[in-house]
Amino acid sequence: MESRCENCIIRQFNSLRAMSKEELKQVSDSKTVKTIKKGESLFQEGDKLNGVYCVRNGVSKLSKLSSNGKDQIVKLASKGEVLGQRSVISEESTNLSAIAVDDMEVCFIPKESINNTLQKNPNFTMEVLRHMAHDLKEADDVIVNISQKTVKQRMAEAFLYLKNNFGEDEEGYLALTLSREDISNVVGTATESAIRIISEFKKKGLIVASGKRIGIKDERKLLELVEGF
Repeated sequence: MESRCENCIIRQFNSLRAMSKEELKQVSDSKTVKTIKKGESLFQEGDKLNGVYCVRNGVSKLSKLSSNGKDQIVKLASKGEVLGQRSVISEESTNLSAIAVDDMEVCFIPKESINNTLQKNPNFTMEVLRHMAHDLKEADDVIVNISQKTVKQRMAEAFLYLKNNFGEDEEGYLALTLSREDISNVVGTATESAIRIISEFKKKGLIVASGKRIGIKDERKLLELVEGF
């Protein structure tokens, strides 16, 4: 019962909330639930998608490979987000890769279910447009940050983002643990630079670190750094 779309509270976070009960039942009948292990891909840049992925649990990194072979992570997608919408609607190859940062549970919805509802339900169409517009805004912010903020500012902002969006564990460390390479790919810098800045932040008492885990020690000073003080 819980995996039926019409009974799933996760759809309240995405465009599926605009579907009628009958449309949700049709989606439920056509979808498949998949488990994606940490490090596995949902899709790779350049793939043709036959449907979209609705995230039930876990986190995926959406990244684009640059000409020098380095990944730029443009988004971390978590519970409730729908991946692959733009590619399915435009009927183009995917512009990004989606890799599981931790173990994920996703619902794969065939594109026919999405396209049929788009043609019949204007409320759903509007919801999809809103979510795609929001993704474009986030992409704009990434571009501005990389061009106008220093690497240290972007690093501080990344840690605050991880805390605000994914929370902390019982020991006060960031709940979502990213590798140093992933952190550098979020920030848009070399892994060596990320490691050096993390060490500097630790010495200044801004963060604590234990292995891969990072915890925020002085949120106010990190925020001041982001704002250029």
